[in-house]
Amino acid sequence: MSSSRNANDKAGLVKWLPWILLLVVTVAFIWLFASMKAASEQAWEPPRTTPAEQQASAPVADTPAPISSYHNAVARASQSVVNIYTTQTMAEHPYMNDPVLRRFFEFHGGPSQEQGNTNLGSGVIVSEDGYIVTNAHVIEKADEITVAFNDGRKSRAQIIGTDPDSDLAVIKVDMTGLTPLGFREDPIRVGDLALAIGNPFGVGQTVTQGIISATGRTGLGVNKFEDFIQTDAAINPGNSGGALVDAHGELVGINTVIFSRSGGSMGIGFAIPTAIVEQVMNALIKDGKVSRGWLGIEIQSQLRDPTQLETSTGVEVLNVVPKSPAAKSGLRVGDIVLTIDGVEMTDANTLIQYVARKAPNTTLNAQILRRGKNAQVKILLEERPAQEPMASPVVIHDETLGGMEDPSIQGDRAEVPMMSEAERDRMREELLQLFERDGAPL
Repeated sequence: MSSSRNANDKAGLVKWLPWILLLVVTVAFIWLFASMKAASEQAWEPPRTTPAEQQASAPVADTPAPISSYHNAVARASQSVVNIYTTQTMAEHPYMNDPVLRRFFEFHGGPSQEQGNTNLGSGVIVSEDGYIVTNAHVIEKADEITVAFNDGRKSRAQIIGTDPDSDLAVIKVDMTGLTPLGFREDPIRVGDLALAIGNPFGVGQTVTQGIISATGRTGLGVNKFEDFIQTDAAINPGNSGGALVDAHGELVGINTVIFSRSGGSMGIGFAIPTAIVEQVMNALIKDGKVSRGWLGIEIQSQLRDPTQLETSTGVEVLNVVPKSPAAKSGLRVGDIVLTIDGVEMTDANTLIQYVARKAPNTTLNAQILRRGKNAQVKILLEERPAQEPMASPVVIHDETLGGMEDPSIQGDRAEVPMMSEAERDRMREELLQLFERDGAPL
């Protein structure tokens, strides 16, 4: 019985086997057809490299791709650069007290009772609530300060503080929502692109292009503390206090001084770097003044003979002010300061700049050379005493050093030469006779 059942099962399997094979072949054929159709409909794509491969195979070029426009950088920076107009009211001329001389001056267009002189410059917005950085000589002796913004708005400004030693000042307008100009964080390099933005000759906001020609320029005799950026971007009178920005529209300096034989740009302009701007700006906003470290010594750079292969370095102490930090530390005349806090003092200006950037009550570790032997001296800085203000900067003409004021707009009206009493009485009598004849000749 079992054998007959097995025979029936085999007969049933043989009966269904062709149909099972047919089903398998059909499914395989359908799958193959669908795969071929999907492959034919899929778009072809080129092979892609991974980001790591792209970075590894990226070519290194000596020069970047050419840039056709700096519009974005200028558009970003120009909205933070303002035009500054200052007015100074002059006192009444002393001769106007005499009615006869007054009549003469009024008839011939002489000095009026009040004279208003307008100067121009530029400034940079550094905060949303209205703080603006400019040059100290731009707002010097100003009775009224008007700030004109890039969007056409105008506002009066008040002085927050000035620092003639660095020729920087901070003013403030009663406005909010302004666009401050970002400071560049990375150090600038000689050859970097530079864009100067300001108001040259009062023609309106203007942008000029150049490069960073040099850094750390000193010895110009313009400010007590000098560490200028030199650029060949065209800077002219009226650019004072304006922005020097990089190719990304970030601030690298405040335009301050030009060297010129004609009063216009000759490709040698100077700007105060942002490191000094930030230090002075924060001090003026916080305290209204700048506190600097003070040693109390007179110094000069070591004499260097360019024909000698071995050059001396260091700064020689010529005089020590009694009871000054230098005197208290034991520093003596004739000592040569080699390093301070490990920084080499290559010349006198390097030492002056280093000390000036330190706050009072800072301790300096100085390495000196005394009678041919090295020694270490610790000096506790004190606050620099008040100094006599320097003369107002003017354009550097050949050997004359100074800053940038528009020569076409006088800062101070030329003084009228004063007459002696006898000359004044004689002129008065002649004018009386002239008025009696109604100007008719004798």
